Amino acid sequence: MSESTVKTTFLSLLSNIILASIKWIAGIFGNSYALIADAIESTSDIFASFMVLLGLKYSARPPDKNHPYGHGRAEPLITFLVVVFLLTSAFIIAKQSLHNIQVPHEAPKSFTLWVLAGIILWKEVCYRWVLRKSKETNSSTLQAEAWHHRADAISSVAAFIGISVALFMGEGYEAADDWAALFASGFIGYNAFLIFRPALGEIMDEQNYDELKKEIREAAVRVEGVEGTEKLFIRKIGTKYFVDLHAIVKGHLSVREGHAISHRLKDSLLDNFPLIENVLIHIEPDKI
Repeated sequence: MSESTVKTTFLSLLSNIILASIKWIAGIFGNSYALIADAIESTSDIFASFMVLLGLKYSARPPDKNHPYGHGRAEPLITFLVVVFLLTSAFIIAKQSLHNIQVPHEAPKSFTLWVLAGIILWKEVCYRWVLRKSKETNSSTLQAEAWHHRADAISSVAAFIGISVALFMGEGYEAADDWAALFASGFIGYNAFLIFRPALGEIMDEQNYDELKKEIREAAVRVEGVEGTEKLFIRKIGTKYFVDLHAIVKGHLSVREGHAISHRLKDSLLDNFPLIENVLIHIEPDKI
């Protein structure tokens, strides 16, 4: 696990703690359930970020006797927990919003709009920063963390719109704040699915690495002795890739010569693709 990944997750956790505190205070004193709903979502983010940090530390453990491929599968498993936190938050927010819509109440205070404007800006900055880090480190867990920030920003936008309607439209529109919270819950649930899908694909070894496969095949045939490639499977474990490749060589070569070619091919791929952790080469004779 890189120092950059840990730092990103820690700063994300610190940001969520500060913003959740601000939202709780502003929501309670500003009489805005949309902002309180936002605070609930941010509070779940705190636990999710903490789980991400633990997951990254565990997934960074080196391979051992019982885990020859390392511990990288912990990353998508932690992502599943993040999804559970999101869905739980969405359910709580939706339930309370529906209750509030049916109960008359006062409109939110105007200062909550200024609080939300600052939160929206900050959360969008966090989203872009963490997403960039997830691409740099190839971490599905950091990608989930980034989308957490984006979900938080959009739920804050919904709260901003709802509070604005309640304030500027006046009496009879107080529930706009609660409708905004209800909309936010739906978006959070949808966002949870977007995070869940790629993590599930990683666990199931889904073959969706077409561009990487193309690059590997092109690099393989440049190695001396490799006539072509046949089967190619890639699995992503944590932030690294493990490759199974069938390489075609001249059929008249000895076992020793084929073995030497496979080692040259493996070393070449590891040198040219830093994200590849290991390559398993199977030698196939040509059909001539």
